[in-house]
Amino acid sequence: MPSLSSHIASVPASGIRRIYEIALDVDDVISLGVGEPDRPVAPHILAAGAQAWRDDLTNYSANGGIAPLRSAIAEKLARENRMTVDVEQVWVTMGATQGLFQAMRLLLGAGDEVLVPDPGYTTFTMNARLLEALPVPYSLRPDRGFAPDLDELERLVTERTRVLIVNSPSNPLGIVYDQAQLRGLLDFARRHDLWVVSDEVYEYFTYGQRHVSIASLDEDDRVFSVFSLSKTYAMTGARVGYLVTPPGLAATMRTVQEAAISCVGMPDQYAAVAAITGDHQHVADSREHYRTNLEAACDLLDRRGIRYLRPNGAFYLWVDVSFASNGDVAAWAEHFLIRDRVAVAPGSAFGRSGEGWIRICLAARKEDLLEGLRRLPAP
Repeated sequence: MPSLSSHIASVPASGIRRIYEIALDVDDVISLGVGEPDRPVAPHILAAGAQAWRDDLTNYSANGGIAPLRSAIAEKLARENRMTVDVEQVWVTMGATQGLFQAMRLLLGAGDEVLVPDPGYTTFTMNARLLEALPVPYSLRPDRGFAPDLDELERLVTERTRVLIVNSPSNPLGIVYDQAQLRGLLDFARRHDLWVVSDEVYEYFTYGQRHVSIASLDEDDRVFSVFSLSKTYAMTGARVGYLVTPPGLAATMRTVQEAAISCVGMPDQYAAVAAITGDHQHVADSREHYRTNLEAACDLLDRRGIRYLRPNGAFYLWVDVSFASNGDVAAWAEHFLIRDRVAVAPGSAFGRSGEGWIRICLAARKEDLLEGLRRLPAP
């Protein structure tokens, strides 16, 4: 048979999905590896999607999405993110996954470089490799409070660098950048004439620190912002997200959306309208559930003497198991799954800096979460 494109072999597999797929064949697993909310979808969202199916709203929509959804998103961005945008800057995508890929596809070509956080979400690197671009990791280290080091970024940037990826609240770390940090990153991007792609999937889940959208600070239209309904509304399978572009790209976006997906399914979009415009008490309840789980998990780990990073956002806990993993946390996580029946995401799946760490998903039943943490080895 013919060979695949030569660059495909350079695309790394997902270490998170590997654990997930192994867990499917193991009985009685406590699942703390995949970022899947354990909360139900709110009834008014389910009703809107079901009504769209009953009304046979199953035709194509505009490439950017149905008008009520794009308007609802623009109003939400102005109200909650302090971003004033035209609806033609709002593009409904197949989750944040496609939104991220769409942004990177617009900005990167073969041989271009993109600065990606390390540890950082696996898709950043996977997308770059799919586009024949080079992902250049910038480290988020414990000794700096896991914040970006602007001096390191200055050392890493080259004439081939085109894009800086920013993720706040962070997956896997749960770090939330304040306004001063975001301004520093914007100033760096401006000095080197870089685009910024901002992943804000966990915007609604912060604890004691307000989420700031970096585009709200942008003065020269260099930020692409990516959002998702998956985590906020527990709609991971509905696959609805949105990409917010700088102004003036509507014609280009219609072309690339048509080539990629044409449009998102109509019933999912109507469910999304209900999610964004409807009552948000269920979102507040979910945030409180994750916060309560976080407090209980931190208390248990403190009592056991296990080191971890206390997050300010998202719903993950970054836990240090280097005392047990012997320099290969991916292999350790597989062994832990088979032996102790607990699925966790190996930190190395998020980059070289994640070696020796694991990501624990807090979006679980508290009893399952605490039992999974009890099964961790003692230092």
